[in-house]
Amino acid sequence: MKIAIGADHAGFALKEELLAALQAKGLEVKDFGTHSADSTDYPDYAAAVAGAVAHGEFDRGVLVCSTGVGMSMAANKVHGIRAALAFNDDEVTLTRQHNDANVLAMGARYLNLPQAEHLVEVFLETEFLGGRHQRRVDKIMDLENQPAEEDHPA
Repeated sequence: MKIAIGADHAGFALKEELLAALQAKGLEVKDFGTHSADSTDYPDYAAAVAGAVAHGEFDRGVLVCSTGVGMSMAANKVHGIRAALAFNDDEVTLTRQHNDANVLAMGARYLNLPQAEHLVEVFLETEFLGGRHQRRVDKIMDLENQPAEEDHPA
């Protein structure tokens, strides 16, 4: 499995530790930056990782910023991406099983290395269940192709 990883300055330290841990397990990982703790703009790294996943160059993506919120929001603007912000096993498992998430966003402010490493492991090992969930994922993906409407029928 090929993994793309990226972070802004707030997620830099945790990203560096995750990168080393994933490589030590023999996984193929590409670091899309940032490469220092100097202030940066998280959308740049979210776009790089999400774009690489969306284009099929990588199987999954991992993003880290202070809270994970900005990264997940930015990544989800990339066509074909289903980025999930998660902080516990259950969230990660369900977002893979039910939503076929292809990018995991995490908040460095709230996770230490063992926690983050475990969440990434769950993210990489959990399979999408398909079935009734495929219909829902298809509906999510269809939203990318629809213009915003004034009326939003339920």
